[in-house]
Amino acid sequence: MRRPERLPSRYRWLVAAVVAIPTLVAAPWGDVRLATASSIYTDVEDVDHADAALVLGARVYTDGRPSRFLRERVEVGVALYLAGKVDYLIMSGDGDDSSGFGEPTVMRQVAEEMGVPPEAIVEDPLGVDTYSSCVRARDEFGADSVVVATQEFHLPRAVWLCDQAGLAAQGVHPPARPTSSTAKGNVREVAAVAKAVIDVLRGRTPAS
Repeated sequence: MRRPERLPSRYRWLVAAVVAIPTLVAAPWGDVRLATASSIYTDVEDVDHADAALVLGARVYTDGRPSRFLRERVEVGVALYLAGKVDYLIMSGDGDDSSGFGEPTVMRQVAEEMGVPPEAIVEDPLGVDTYSSCVRARDEFGADSVVVATQEFHLPRAVWLCDQAGLAAQGVHPPARPTSSTAKGNVREVAAVAKAVIDVLRGRTPAS
C-alpha cells in the first residue's frame, strides 16, 4: 500500500499557523466568559448592591436619538437605580462622538426622562472604550464596586476589565435579540477580548 505523501515543511507550518492562530485568539474569549459567568445577570433584582451602575456608551444618531443598544443600556442602569441596587449612574461614553451630541449627554437625558434625578448621574465623556470606562470609574468617579450595563455579548469583557481594574464588578444585560448587529457584536468580541487582555498586561493608560 502506498503511503500518503507528506506536505513540504513550509506548507506544514502554514497549516499549523492556520489552526493555531485562531485558537490563540479565541482562547481568551472563552476564559473571560467562564471567569465572569457567575457575575452576570438578566434580572436587576439578582445583583448585590454596588456603588454605581456603569452604563457604557453606544451609537447616537445624527438627530440626537440614542440607538437601540444605547437606550437598552440606559434602561438597565435606570432599573438598577430605581430598584435601589446602586447609588448613582456613571454614563460613560464618547463625549465627542460623530453625532455631535455626545453619548453621555444623550444617556443622561434618557435617564432623567425615566425618573432618575440629575444629581444621581455623572457623565464620563472620556469613556471612549471599555478599558477606559472601567479604570476611570475607579480613578475619576470614586467607585469601588459597579454593576455594568451593556449587551450580553459585551458584558463578559466589560465585567472582566472592571475586575482587573480592582472594582468589585457585576453585570446586567437586557434581553438578547437575534439581529445582525447582535451577531456582529458576538464576532467582534473574540478579537476585542484578546486586545483587552493585552491592554491589561501592558497597563495601558486610559484616556484622560
